[in-house]
Amino acid sequence: MTVPVPPDHAAAGGTPPPGCPMHHGAAAPLFGPAVADDPHGLYARLREKHGPVAPIELEPGVEAWLVIGYAELLELTRNEQLFSKDSRRWRVPAEGRLAADSRLLPMTAWRPTLLNLDGAEHQRLREAVADTLGRIDHRQLRAATEEAANSLIDGWGPDGTADLIAQYARRLPLLVFTRLLGLPAEAGPHLIELISHFVDSSEKSVRANAEFQAILVDLVRQRRERPGADLTSWLLAHPAGLSDEEAVHHLVVILVAGNETTINWTGNTLRLLLTDRRFRATLTGGRLSVSDALDEVLWRDPPTQNFPGRWATSDTVLGGQYISAGDMLVLGLAGANADPAVQGAEGIGGNRAHLAWGAGRHVCPAQHPARLIVETAVETLLHRLPDLQLAVPAGELAWRPSPWSRALVDLPVLYSAFTPPRPAAQERPTWTPPTAPLPSDSTPSGATSTPRTPGSGRPGLRSLWNSLAGWWSGR
Repeated sequence: MTVPVPPDHAAAGGTPPPGCPMHHGAAAPLFGPAVADDPHGLYARLREKHGPVAPIELEPGVEAWLVIGYAELLELTRNEQLFSKDSRRWRVPAEGRLAADSRLLPMTAWRPTLLNLDGAEHQRLREAVADTLGRIDHRQLRAATEEAANSLIDGWGPDGTADLIAQYARRLPLLVFTRLLGLPAEAGPHLIELISHFVDSSEKSVRANAEFQAILVDLVRQRRERPGADLTSWLLAHPAGLSDEEAVHHLVVILVAGNETTINWTGNTLRLLLTDRRFRATLTGGRLSVSDALDEVLWRDPPTQNFPGRWATSDTVLGGQYISAGDMLVLGLAGANADPAVQGAEGIGGNRAHLAWGAGRHVCPAQHPARLIVETAVETLLHRLPDLQLAVPAGELAWRPSPWSRALVDLPVLYSAFTPPRPAAQERPTWTPPTAPLPSDSTPSGATSTPRTPGSGRPGLRSLWNSLAGWWSGR
């Protein structure tokens, strides 16, 4: 739990207290090969040495705290008065210690979105996004995902090889999201191409970035004039009263943040199914289901393993560590899931007490549609390619060197033959964005993950997109 810092322990001038391990070079780097090659070992060593809150460096000379205690992370995310989402409180840049080209800027720069606000303004924007996502028809979403998955698989060559990251997991979510937003079907592959240019910093990145923004600005303008039954129209029509600029900001969040999470969750689940003996039988009708694998991944290798963050509003104590006002605290989602205090709860079979989606008021509002997309993507692939197997030893699979995402570089596989796709049932035609509001019986069968709560300078759209794309690429 957190308690006020006694006056004799309070930091002066924003300097960490004399007892802080950072004064003794004890901060562990949360960058480089360790966080990619053996994050579980890293979190275990930090816990053994420092307890549930560990001093880290995000880059040389930039300190922070990694919260890897389950109870401590719940306290961090639920106590908005002590731990704010507003990164403008961070004392490192205020003290001139964050370089203008720091790789941390994409994940820490303040933006006027639900990700970076507290209080009533966050509640206003979160309610708009959560309610909009809650209107998705789950039957149509599954049908759209199956169609996109089958179209990707049908496009693979006859040689029986594929990379399930580049050719499947990275392409499929955006094909689905574009339809949900009300964009034409052909926009999906084009947006994938634009984002690839931008994320890879290719010679076409500037043009691609401008075109991507123009597509969303034009979409918002069109839906403001001619609403349909799609996420963009619902977001604009929400009683929260988002401006066009706010709507574009949050469409970017949905596209980039939701896309990245879904990519990683799909890839990590497929890896588990192909490498773990407990799940290998699933491919041939074993007792453990794809749903079990999805839950196991969220416990062990969540799509986002660490997430910044919270910023201390005053001097305090968390997990036995003295925290100074303005300190940054990183949500150690994977580390907290591995806390020995909750190991009895961890496991497969539907246990969803993990913290992969965060906690508190900022818990991810898109987890239910994301789960449906990933589950459908995995099941469709296994149906089409029932003899799927890894093309390399499991130990040769590499992870992206990102302190934030838990993401494979590639997932090469072999298969001998295609199974024809299931014929589309008459009551589930190919889905295209409807032009009239959905009837009342088309709302999803399940509620959103948490109770919906009502939920600003303005940086330009380009700076927002730069930041989110940097997160996607792991920079």
